[in-house]
Amino acid sequence: MPQSNVIILTDPESDFSLHQNRVTVLPIQGEYSRDKLMLQRIRSYITFLDIRLEKLSQEQGRITHFIFSDSDIAVIDDLGQIFEKYQDFHVALTFRNNKDQPLNSGFVAVRGTRDGILRARTFLQKVLEVYSSKYMKASRMLGDQLALFWVIMSDASFDAKRFSKAQAFIKEIGGASVLFLPCATYNWTPPEGAGQFHGMPLDVKVVHFKGSRKRLMLEAWNYFSSSADISDMLCLILKSGRTKYDF
Repeated sequence: MPQSNVIILTDPESDFSLHQNRVTVLPIQGEYSRDKLMLQRIRSYITFLDIRLEKLSQEQGRITHFIFSDSDIAVIDDLGQIFEKYQDFHVALTFRNNKDQPLNSGFVAVRGTRDGILRARTFLQKVLEVYSSKYMKASRMLGDQLALFWVIMSDASFDAKRFSKAQAFIKEIGGASVLFLPCATYNWTPPEGAGQFHGMPLDVKVVHFKGSRKRLMLEAWNYFSSSADISDMLCLILKSGRTKYDF
């Protein structure tokens, strides 16, 4: 996505010496201790959306969509088509067939219209409230995902069985139109453990280097940049094996 801008949300103390086109650093005040890091991430998303709302009125109708991602994610295809193909959603999440943790918070897309930003902000604010009240004692990397799932399941009409099929769908949740995208395409990580690999998807658009796979990020990205062969790059990632920190 060569025309996209990258904005790094971080704490004010971190020093980023970046000299790259279309990359900016946005320091946000907050609590960045390890036990509150994921809680702060949601707060930072909300702060960012507040900033964008203020700027929206100054941009004379120009619409810019946003994708929040973990820092261990690589985008290997154009994600702009999400906003064109699914034109009625406000916020997008990714899901997998996992009974207890079907949602992964490493990829969150927000439609850049005023209505989209407002409804996404309200949705994330609810997630923040649930996290703060119910999941502060959860593992430090899981609280936001558990809170996301709670908010989704608080809608009595939501059918969790839809997570068993890797097909995109849209559902109205708390006043926001939420698009659910399959992790197999939009947040892909190789399955855990030997013997559990049942084929490699060829339409992957986002690769998530969870756990020990982080050590492969630079090698995989350099390989992909030089060869543009996605299947070979994904095979390279499969060498990482199992890690108990795959969230």
